Amino acid sequence: MLGIKNTKGEGSFRSLPGGKKAPQKGMRIIIVGCGKVGTTLIEQLSREGHDITIIDRSAKLVQTLTDLYDVMGIVGNGASYSVQMEAGIENADLLIAVTESDELNLLCCTVAKRVGDCAAIARVRTPDYSTEVGYLRDKLELAMIINPELEAANEVARILYLPTALEVNSFAHGQAELIKFKIPDGNMLDNISIAHLGKNIAHNVLICAVERDGEVYIPSGNFTLKKDDVLSFVASRKAGKDFLETIGFKTNHVKSTMIIGGGKAAYYLARQLLKMGISVKIIEIDKARCEELSTLLPKAIIINGDGTNEALLKEEGIEYTESFVPLTGIDEENILLTLHAKQVSHAKVITKINRITFKSVISGLNLGSVVYPRYITSETIIAYVRARHNSLDSNIETLYHMFDHRVEAIEFRVGEKSTVTNIPLMNLPLKKDLLLSFINRNGRIIIPSGQDCIKVGDTVMIVTTHTGFNDILDNSGRGEVSGNEQIYDTVYPGIYPRHAVGTDAAAGGGRSHLPGARGHLLPERGFDRNGHRWTDCAQKTG
Repeated sequence: MLGIKNTKGEGSFRSLPGGKKAPQKGMRIIIVGCGKVGTTLIEQLSREGHDITIIDRSAKLVQTLTDLYDVMGIVGNGASYSVQMEAGIENADLLIAVTESDELNLLCCTVAKRVGDCAAIARVRTPDYSTEVGYLRDKLELAMIINPELEAANEVARILYLPTALEVNSFAHGQAELIKFKIPDGNMLDNISIAHLGKNIAHNVLICAVERDGEVYIPSGNFTLKKDDVLSFVASRKAGKDFLETIGFKTNHVKSTMIIGGGKAAYYLARQLLKMGISVKIIEIDKARCEELSTLLPKAIIINGDGTNEALLKEEGIEYTESFVPLTGIDEENILLTLHAKQVSHAKVITKINRITFKSVISGLNLGSVVYPRYITSETIIAYVRARHNSLDSNIETLYHMFDHRVEAIEFRVGEKSTVTNIPLMNLPLKKDLLLSFINRNGRIIIPSGQDCIKVGDTVMIVTTHTGFNDILDNSGRGEVSGNEQIYDTVYPGIYPRHAVGTDAAAGGGRSHLPGARGHLLPERGFDRNGHRWTDCAQKTG
């Protein structure tokens, strides 16, 4: 356990013998602000092996976190030159400011850039700054400015655009989507294999992960879907919508929504929904805030009242609204409002939850779509950290955690020729339980086959159960066949060469083995979807 240093000389705290931290291989990161987001970052970044120093004014909070995690703690003002020097800003790689004050966060980053010349990330939440983010980031030379309320609103808006989904995450600058939904009773997907789905129903979508009875699977071609399975699939935006329509889901966006709570997230969400042509009603208990929202959102209906009052909700038409979004600052209220709305209406309900406690209880309540603003913030920052400290020869652009952080979906850009470029996917020794889900090439989304190659300039999405993902190749386990070969071969015809040596194709299995498995593919040779032979990616046509 590492202790804390108090820059004010107040109190005494435990420390390791010698007062030194054990050397770590990760980045040297200073986190200013130990609230909900700061704590989440500390937990995840320390787990990934980074050297973390935390700064907060609360000695009690700092002590608690240094007792829980392998971090150094300092009590003081994170914008202070002396405090940052004590934290080691001169040798730091990154400073992350996530205090409750936007201005303090910006000042912390400014001092860090001038004193330590390190990268800096600031959390900025106030709507007044929302139109100035680019200007502030460029002028202050910050790596990133992140707004958790705005990001949460974006996620809610995507779901309301496709209300049958539990989650909708955007990749490739909106060109591709990762969509999560539950198979209802009587749906055509019940008792259908992934192979049958790919060959006969949906050729241009890819099932990335399946949750069943608390277990998460990266499915192979022979995996059979069942009712109540929760699926995540990736597709282009149009293909995803077409797929849902094919399997019997409604895909029209909602026409009306009722929002409980008039905070920052409510404002950002209402602004987006109004632009989409969706009517918005906000119920807010604070009269002054209602007046402010009436000015900011002249096309929305603003109701001054207690959104937890059952009679008021009925009076305002909760039974008839097409969507219902509780955005109060109290998780318990949001959960109760969700359960009430599901009981009295057929509305699409989305619940905002800030604290991540009693997960098993929450998951058992069948809340449907749940949004965690602090996770959205931390995932964006962690994606940046991994991009600075990864071995992919690439830059991570997007990171999402799925199924209670048991699965990661990562999009990265291949910026230069590397060990993964210009090689057919079937010849890459991919890790087990890792699925390359799409290739974005100049805005065109490719659901990959075994003959497809990663090219310089592509963005690539990977779904994996290897949390803390660091390397697309499994150089240490080349003898273990990835689950991908079954997925690629059985779902997409022609992905593996049918004349490859050592396959079970002749026996009717239709399987080929990755290099290093028992059986070998003909070296760098295969067939395209039209049956034309090609020898390498550079020569592949058709």
